[in-house]
Amino acid sequence: MTIRVLLADDQALLRATFRILIDAQSDFAVVAEAADGREAVDLAAAHRPDVILMDIRMPQLDGVAATAAICACPELSSSRILVLTTFENDENVAKALRAGASGFLGKDVTPDALLSGIRTVAAGDSLLSPGATRTLISRFLALPHHEASTSVPDVMEVLTEREREVTALAAHGRSNVEIAEELVVSPLTVRSHIQRAMNKLHARDRAQLVVHAYRSGLVKPPRRD
Repeated sequence: MTIRVLLADDQALLRATFRILIDAQSDFAVVAEAADGREAVDLAAAHRPDVILMDIRMPQLDGVAATAAICACPELSSSRILVLTTFENDENVAKALRAGASGFLGKDVTPDALLSGIRTVAAGDSLLSPGATRTLISRFLALPHHEASTSVPDVMEVLTEREREVTALAAHGRSNVEIAEELVVSPLTVRSHIQRAMNKLHARDRAQLVVHAYRSGLVKPPRRD
């Protein structure tokens, strides 16, 4: 199956570089290029790509607003957005994740990591850049401590106890294999719990499930002294 990619970046040279890299792969095809956020929204609607590589800072409409517009469109529910940024700890990245992005990578990413990232989000998994993820979530996605309680958050009531447990572990950055080892179940069982939790919470993918876990207060980041 060919993974259809839309490139959205205001730098023509960078788009050309990405196109050469991506089109050289037998399982990829660049279907369109956008030079600003508004064009990205229009081209996404026209081509319905599998993955959109989205720059954060663009004219007309920035990457955050473009991500929100695309993710709010029911016809584009299967399109995944991978944010590319030079600011991994930028609050705008967190805003893009809240808006529906499936993950992010720094623009200094290696070619192999970029291609792997596209395949990862195309398969429906999240891609949260290692090293910056926990800081990002703790700083920008979580509710303030005074808003959280010890009871199960209302939004999480639709999940079973095991689904909440698996969701919490996923929010702490555990892989399916690591969760399976901790709960003494199979990775396939963990994946099933994650999928059911995403369906119940209307989460586009694992990244959105993590956002729900932190924003609801199900998972609380460590206190900052």
